Amino acid sequence: MANKAIHDTINTMKFLKFNCKLRHSTQRITFILLLLGFIFSCDEKNEPASFSRIIERGYVTVGTLYGANSFYIQGSGSQVDDFVGFEYELAKKYAHSLNVELKIVPSYNLDELFIKLNNGDVDFLAAGLSVTDKRLQRFRFAPSYQQATQKLVFKQGQVWPRKLAELTGKLMVTADSSYVENLELLKQTNPELTWQESKDFDSEELLVKVLAEEIDYTVIDSNILAINRRYYPEISIAFSISKSEPLAWMLSENSDDAILASIVEFFGQVHHDGTLLALNDKYYGHIEEFNYVETRTFIKAVEKKLPKYQALFEKHSQEIDWRLLAAISYQESHWQPHARSHTGVRGMMMLTLDTAKQMGIKSRLDAEQSIRGGAKYFKRMIDKMPDRIPSPDRMWFALASYNVGFGHLNDARIITQQQGGDPDRWVEVKTRLPLLQQKKYYKKTKYGYARGAEPVSYVENIRRYYDTLSWLDDKSKQEELSDLQITDVTE
Repeated sequence: MANKAIHDTINTMKFLKFNCKLRHSTQRITFILLLLGFIFSCDEKNEPASFSRIIERGYVTVGTLYGANSFYIQGSGSQVDDFVGFEYELAKKYAHSLNVELKIVPSYNLDELFIKLNNGDVDFLAAGLSVTDKRLQRFRFAPSYQQATQKLVFKQGQVWPRKLAELTGKLMVTADSSYVENLELLKQTNPELTWQESKDFDSEELLVKVLAEEIDYTVIDSNILAINRRYYPEISIAFSISKSEPLAWMLSENSDDAILASIVEFFGQVHHDGTLLALNDKYYGHIEEFNYVETRTFIKAVEKKLPKYQALFEKHSQEIDWRLLAAISYQESHWQPHARSHTGVRGMMMLTLDTAKQMGIKSRLDAEQSIRGGAKYFKRMIDKMPDRIPSPDRMWFALASYNVGFGHLNDARIITQQQGGDPDRWVEVKTRLPLLQQKKYYKKTKYGYARGAEPVSYVENIRRYYDTLSWLDDKSKQEELSDLQITDVTE
């Protein structure tokens, strides 16, 4: 228990850059003293990673990068559940498979992570690292779990370079990254190619520099770019500078065979049982298609329209994240209280007349009543989902049910099970929902024909809006906190 408390303290200190809530100097001093006490009392020798050591001490230490793909904080940052990121969740599942705790060690640059790995400060790195020839000479790699291509990007509205020879501005990439390795290979056939390397900025921060026109180009992995284009729609892709490369966890060349074998076994299991498929869907399944106009329009609506209704979403959220409720409303009506569809649904939450009556709503055109009714109805959909369905899948199922109806959703889950899929995973069921439009399938179902493709698009759109809104909201809170801290210092 003491180790866990110390670990939580260390993580909290590391997270100050993002979501620090320690507004009073006495709290800061307490946390610093706890941290220093841990540092000076720690007598564990740095040794090469070994499976037996992990089991003996009861935790695995994993190095990662701060960022939307690997590890970040959502919400207040006060709970472990606020820690998210594809790499973080995958590493957490690995720790659980060994029945040990996860000690996450996030960093701001790759060079620091490589040093920690070689010194034995971490057991392995889980940071979306490409497997390259140069890295294979220095490190060991676990099985690949994703593929990514490296994209050269620029700001929309600037001249679109179609090839390396057309680069006329400043190109900057993250130091010690695989981007440097690929650029060095390209320079052999393109001697005029030049770039700068930064140890201070990661690939996501360099995207912001492109948008600010402080640099003209940068390079970023396609999976990281897909996530960030929801927040930065003005980032445009010029071309790829690499073929698809495998991503994998990295181990020190001195790590023992047993830890690598345990990771190989783990990936075999998560591939087989669908865990990896579900995790990929959670982070990437709803962002495969990018629409600049739609994304830009939504961000503008957040700035202009949402402030009028945010308090109502917060007030009537029914234990649901108000941002998810707002995302549903945007999908339904684009936050227009008098919206109407050809099917007769009306208002902010586009309720049918029958649903409005069931929820005790007298006027569907009243924004507050509509939001209250929509929240109650959506909560009812969530409560209908079997308890065995885990989060966030039960949320996506509830959204699909909100759109197409509980009966049709269950028909799709039954088809999923009949075809050998998992009826409790959204990633499996969403591929079967469109089958409800095909006679050979829907004629055997209880509720018959349904436009099954619509709830899939409906859910994926809301997930994109929700992710973007959450990011914008958290960013706003961080900026407010930063301003407050500056005020505290000046006072």
